Amino acid sequence: MTDIDWAQLRAAATEAMRHAYAPYSTFPVGAAALVDDGRVVVGCNVENAAYGVTLCAECGVVSSLHATGGGRLVALSCVDATGEPLMPCGRCRQLLWEHGGPECLIESKTRPLRMAELLPHAFGVEDLEAVTGETPVPVVPERLAAWRGRGTVFVHPDMSAGQQVWTAYWERSAGDDAGAETGVLEEAPSWDDPAEAITWGLARTPRVVVVDATGTIFWAGEGEPPAEIPVRWG
Repeated sequence: MTDIDWAQLRAAATEAMRHAYAPYSTFPVGAAALVDDGRVVVGCNVENAAYGVTLCAECGVVSSLHATGGGRLVALSCVDATGEPLMPCGRCRQLLWEHGGPECLIESKTRPLRMAELLPHAFGVEDLEAVTGETPVPVVPERLAAWRGRGTVFVHPDMSAGQQVWTAYWERSAGDDAGAETGVLEEAPSWDDPAEAITWGLARTPRVVVVDATGTIFWAGEGEPPAEIPVRWG
């Protein structure tokens, strides 16, 4: 679909703008988008006394898109109270990327702009797949989810079938308030590479300590090493 009637889209956006609920900003916004099956979906901004939960006009467009059958957005016109083109805010650019992708066109005062121009280096589904595909994210057991970000993981060498391996355990008290209940939250499997044990630990807490075969302690956690563990691992 290459022919886009921008005047028709802008007119639909302007009509939607007239239905906006904007008593706080007095800044009504309307939006209209062309879907890949030829239909047009619209939305207007809907404000709230709790300003943070205000809905932008583009939010209404995306809701209308799925409420009327789904599909992909091809082009969008967003207008202000005068009916002039208005650039989507940052949050809405992410919404439009999700439902229209990098080639979706956005009307501007000079020329239609691709979403790839409005949101360069965007975060998208490909980024999720890159992590959750071939390289699984270490999972914290559900029963321990409330402890995530707390305590300390200690990575240390061990022996398996006569070979040195690396393992770890997640200690609940270290790094928490003084007097906190002690105990091991979770024991790790074993790996040939200490980096894998450290990755396991960082999925659980930013405090990761490596103890090598000589008993020397290293910091492998996030941020600068604490005063009591001044040497960084690796």
